[in-house]
Amino acid sequence: MTRKAILSIDQGTTSSRTLVFTPEGDILFTAQEEFPQIYPADGWVEHDPETIWDTVLSTLKEAYVFASSGGYDIVGIGITNQRETTVIWDRKTGKPIYNAIVWQDRRTAEICRQLKSKHDEANAVTAKTGLLLDPYFSASKAAWILDHVDGARARALSGDLAFGTIDSFLIWRLTGGAIHATDATNASRTNLLNIHSSTWDDGLLKLFDVPSQVLPQVKDCADDYGITAKDVLPEALPILGVAGDQQAAAIGQACFDAGSIKSTYGTGCFVILNTGRECLSSKNRLLSTVAYRINGETTYALEGSIFVAGAAVQWLRDGIEIIKDARETEAFVRGTKDNAGVYLVPAFTGLGAPHWDPDARGAIFGLTRDTGRAEIVRATLESVCYQTYDLFAAMKEDGVTPKRLRVDGGMVHNDWMVQYLSGVLDMPIDRPRVMETTALGAAYLVALQAGIYSSLRDVAKNWKAQASFEPNMSAQDREKALSGWNRAVGNVLTA
Repeated sequence: MTRKAILSIDQGTTSSRTLVFTPEGDILFTAQEEFPQIYPADGWVEHDPETIWDTVLSTLKEAYVFASSGGYDIVGIGITNQRETTVIWDRKTGKPIYNAIVWQDRRTAEICRQLKSKHDEANAVTAKTGLLLDPYFSASKAAWILDHVDGARARALSGDLAFGTIDSFLIWRLTGGAIHATDATNASRTNLLNIHSSTWDDGLLKLFDVPSQVLPQVKDCADDYGITAKDVLPEALPILGVAGDQQAAAIGQACFDAGSIKSTYGTGCFVILNTGRECLSSKNRLLSTVAYRINGETTYALEGSIFVAGAAVQWLRDGIEIIKDARETEAFVRGTKDNAGVYLVPAFTGLGAPHWDPDARGAIFGLTRDTGRAEIVRATLESVCYQTYDLFAAMKEDGVTPKRLRVDGGMVHNDWMVQYLSGVLDMPIDRPRVMETTALGAAYLVALQAGIYSSLRDVAKNWKAQASFEPNMSAQDREKALSGWNRAVGNVLTA
């Protein structure tokens, strides 16, 4: 019997990877390449789309060689990607007209402020998209590129340019320009999609001044996205599954029941709560979004987005150079009794949910002559836990109280951090056997579209916990820690 394999592209904020999975979710191989971040100005973050493409193609070829030389029958390719990051390219050449503007980028804050001043329009955006008027999302980024590249607007109107999030750009390149498409989850993060009708909205396009001629087709997460062009791989492979990274992680974590919840700790931190067929409207600045769309039926989610999680540890390593490797952090904090009153608010590119303050900037509070590396490292890890608590507090005020959390992402390899998070949230936490849940979710979509699985229920049978953590923090310690955090956050908020 021929063994089957799935190639899963995981295009992230700091690296591109391609993993080879069995249909059951076991990892056979991983290829990964990091790429540089570009910071042209304060609060601006860009990527070179050509570098993204080069790293994706390189890792995809490595994964293909592994699978094909190992005698595997390759079922197809799945794609998961950093969401909101925006690219506009020439339809004839496939060349980007500007760098990709990354989801963390805040350059369009003033544009969003001006739109917010028109309350009816701001309310309309939230009602239709489930999102806020914030530079985090793609629409204002796309408008900025069209307004700042000579001749871009005229070319867009004449149909010469294509807009997309990273998934669309990769699909275009992989298919040799044959397919211009996105999936419902990525489309739901643009501020241009009406998530209730699952269609691009003319009113939103007019509001953000994005011409309809540049838009991709919106497809299901498990769908036919074309086949790879001849110059990509030695054989033509179908692209069968696409989802934005956080929704893909929720799929990989088998969060298919209403009320199930996962939190991913990568560059940022993203909490997604499955709300089923009901699109809940948050009164506490959480986001309503598409969890996934399968067979034309949309499942919704409530989401909280934290801009800086693992990126804060990366800052410890590359910015102020007080650690050499992220894995050192656990050893540092295990030698500390408490945080010694030190708090880090990692608002390096503003604060996300529930504050949504693009002008907030990072700060460290409580420094004394006794403060050393260990206290700063601990404050960094604690900040991720406190930010997560803020999201759960907002969900509680919206009437949703999760009972158990599934976590994933690079940071949760750190047992100390997950245990501290369990204490802060006062909630049991499960860490899955397969930690690469984002890439796994994309692989499951491929398996679903290929008919290997008949439903998501079949997929859910594969999920297993690798470790579970029970809260062990006293109510008094929790209250003291959160009180210090709230004071620190209050000192950096500008809105």
